[in-house]
Amino acid sequence: MSSHSKAAKRFVADAERMAWHDKALYAVREKRDRMMESVPEWEELRRLSSEIKRHTLSRLGHYLCEFERNATANGMQVHWAQDAAEMNTIVWDLVRRHGGHNLIKSKSMLSEECGLTPFLRERGIDAVESDLGERIMQLLRQPPSHIVLPAIGVRREEVGALFEREMGTEPGNSDPTYLTHAARKALRPKFLGADIAMTGVNFAVASTGALAVCTNEGNADLGTSFPDLHIAIMGLEKVIPDMRALGVFTRLLARSGTGQPVTTYTSLYRRPAPGKEIHVILVDNGRSEWLADAEHRNMLKCLRCGACMNTCPVYRRSGGYSYSYFIPGPLGINLGMLRSPKAHHGNVSACSLCYSCSGVCPAKIDLGEQIYKWRQQLDALHLADPKKKAAVKGMDAAMASPKRFYGAIALARTAEKLPRPLLENGLNPWSAPGRALPRFARESFNARWKREGCTPSAKTKDDE
Repeated sequence: MSSHSKAAKRFVADAERMAWHDKALYAVREKRDRMMESVPEWEELRRLSSEIKRHTLSRLGHYLCEFERNATANGMQVHWAQDAAEMNTIVWDLVRRHGGHNLIKSKSMLSEECGLTPFLRERGIDAVESDLGERIMQLLRQPPSHIVLPAIGVRREEVGALFEREMGTEPGNSDPTYLTHAARKALRPKFLGADIAMTGVNFAVASTGALAVCTNEGNADLGTSFPDLHIAIMGLEKVIPDMRALGVFTRLLARSGTGQPVTTYTSLYRRPAPGKEIHVILVDNGRSEWLADAEHRNMLKCLRCGACMNTCPVYRRSGGYSYSYFIPGPLGINLGMLRSPKAHHGNVSACSLCYSCSGVCPAKIDLGEQIYKWRQQLDALHLADPKKKAAVKGMDAAMASPKRFYGAIALARTAEKLPRPLLENGLNPWSAPGRALPRFARESFNARWKREGCTPSAKTKDDE
């Protein structure tokens, strides 16, 4: 049993949670579909998005240097980080130089990737998440289980109990509006008392040196309003050529991720206000190596919208914590394998190869095909499951000969006569509550074909 299967088993044990997790995410997928249908040129936008990303990645060095040149001319300060350790060190140096202690932070999956928050906590810096979902997970001391909907796996009653404990809200009150106002009240002093602001970056526009940050709560705008220091962190793949390209991506991002026409706030940071500083950190952390991988470089096209997770039947029914990589779902399976096949190969089995993820991706990344390729590479990487290898060899031997193949079918039909508890129990990974082993047909298709006297030129009874 793979690492994902073992973790998923714990999630599905709570049938009620699994059901509403599945339902809630698919509702977002349905909103996305309605938005898609309202835009006649949707597929053309997806094609353009994919082509822009392909072009940008093919000239990544050029566009990064153009962005650095224009951002510097605008008064920003640009830093380069080869890996997570260097990024964290740059952030820490900036914080110390400005004498900061309280950092207000908007959503950034890159900070999760690099372990920035615990790094700062060890050095006495309070890094407060200002996105409501992220703040809930921070108070729960758990990582986000979705890249756009971080608290999707938490019931509102659990949020009510958390806020009662952390904020002193009314006992038993789990009304979403009440809890949102309570969070707003609790976060306000954090915004006002922050001396450092940190944001992620959705898109970095090379031609203007501007940073585009998209939020639904306005927390990035409020967070950067008061502190004198704004640190923006971004992966190298976030750069795009120009404002026309930005128009394509902003039309796709919210519609794909949350089923909205556009994010509530799309802010462009171009130059620091008088007396303030904006520092942009361009982070590699393995991306150059991914770019050199011809089979898997398409993953760098990702817009981080989360649409692939919302549609994935495995993720919806197994939860975000069933995956070993910090990003779950089809995206996380692929990125985890790029990061460390040895650590994350257990995730590649968490895919039905339905390719629904590929069908909804706004950048037209062949996510399902990428997972299939990783499966094909497992043996060469010496990571294939020995039991699965043995099963495949057995199937290969059986199917190589018609005589052995039909003999195996007859044997399986005989095994079916065994008492069901011997077939459906904890030792059989295919057996689970609500899933019964199907009955074999009394007769194979081939046997019936011969019995009916069918030939390619003969008519069957159904044809008459």
